[in-house]
Amino acid sequence: MKTIVIKCGGSVIDQLTSEFFTSLKRLKANGYQLVFVHGGGPDINEMLDYFQVKATFHNGLRKTTEEALEIVEMVLSGKTNRKLVQLLRENGLNGIGLNGTDDNCINASIIDEEKLGLVGAVSKVNARLIYTLLEEALIPVITPLGITEDGRKLNINADYVASAVAKYLHAEQCLFVTDVAGILIDGRLQSVMAQEEINHFIETGQISGGMIPKVTSAIAALESGLNSVMIVSGKKQFFDGEDLLGTKIVVKEGIIE
Repeated sequence: MKTIVIKCGGSVIDQLTSEFFTSLKRLKANGYQLVFVHGGGPDINEMLDYFQVKATFHNGLRKTTEEALEIVEMVLSGKTNRKLVQLLRENGLNGIGLNGTDDNCINASIIDEEKLGLVGAVSKVNARLIYTLLEEALIPVITPLGITEDGRKLNINADYVASAVAKYLHAEQCLFVTDVAGILIDGRLQSVMAQEEINHFIETGQISGGMIPKVTSAIAALESGLNSVMIVSGKKQFFDGEDLLGTKIVVKEGIIE
């Protein structure tokens, strides 16, 4: 089974175009099974503000209290997930929402409860459950929530969930959907970049601003054990029927799959 895992940040979902969904349909027509993992940052922040729950961060990760986790789950499962599933349906694709805690889809362990609260790292992915949905021609849309062996729900970085799902499904590729076509250096789109190159261009300032979190998220996925990931656009075509269009990021030059 040829599978592609697609990670959509919460802010990107509202910017997805018909060209993006056309690319998805082309992938399906070419025999690929699709799995989505999504974030929900903007919606979560809005709801935390509404309920006057203060958001605190530690090394870029949200500290998740019991109170905050209730809101995180409510937003991810009740709003953001529904939104993405509906967009797929409107574009002729059969999405099905799946909470990361459903049937132990995403098993997780607590990273550091004192510093981060109820934030987890993926320990195992229930590939059987995901394959069952794929075999029914459904597109799983997974929230980045996990569950511990003793049943505690945890908030997990969506980038890490996407890379873990890709690894457990032996996916052909893990795509990070952004609002740009890929990495531009001197105005030119880079088709392939190694991790060392990206670090160099960040230091020289040629990768800057909003592009930095995009590429660091992709690099973090590589560190989970994937050989390559891709940054693609949610605003335009990213698959032309033959090739994926964007920037492929590899661990080292010469390692391209």
